[in-house]
Amino acid sequence: MQRRGPTRRLAPSILSADFADLAGAIRRCEEGGAGALHLDVMDGHFVPNLTFGPALVRSVHARTKLPLDIHLMIDHPLRFAQPFADAGGSTLVFHVEASDDPTETIRRIHDLGVGAGAAIRPGTSFDRLAPLADKVEQLLVMSVEPGFSGQAFRPEVLPKVRAARAALDAIGSTADVSVDGGITTATAPAAAREGASFFVCGNSVFVGGEIVENLRQLRQAVDEGAAGAVR
Repeated sequence: MQRRGPTRRLAPSILSADFADLAGAIRRCEEGGAGALHLDVMDGHFVPNLTFGPALVRSVHARTKLPLDIHLMIDHPLRFAQPFADAGGSTLVFHVEASDDPTETIRRIHDLGVGAGAAIRPGTSFDRLAPLADKVEQLLVMSVEPGFSGQAFRPEVLPKVRAARAALDAIGSTADVSVDGGITTATAPAAAREGASFFVCGNSVFVGGEIVENLRQLRQAVDEGAAGAVR
């Protein structure tokens, strides 16, 4: 029997795009059938890298109608939740490792009128996410250590993807199970088989500038993996 759940979507991570032609990259993501755009926000503290702030999110929002999935890889995520929501974020995803009270963080994000997601690093137990399943629009299982693009997928996280899907199915939730890191045509099928529905793809989308074709191939890989998923 096929797993039930939300529609499977590909979410190109613009951190891997050519910033000199970001508008063009966004347009080709739309043409390729992307279901959302993923924006990695890093503060140089929670992760050892620094990216961008609300101004870039606002610029992206002005150039697309796709939902914007804002991944807050930052300490004290509530400090910047409102600026990113105001800039056009559709969903704000924070790390449970960076929040003293994840339930309160989710409540306050919802109070801003946007979706909330909770994420864990590869080494964090799914037990940290499980109590939040009935409160969020997304459970994110990182399949690389957050901070830098281009890392290899860690297959040891797949049991957590399966656990996230089971937790959501058990309560009839249509929230997404998201995977982020090293998602390629070779790794996406395994994540899809375990019940992932939201696939953050970086280099595999933008390599060679063939964005539309790369998305087509990734979609095919996801669909093939999902065809083998069982409850």
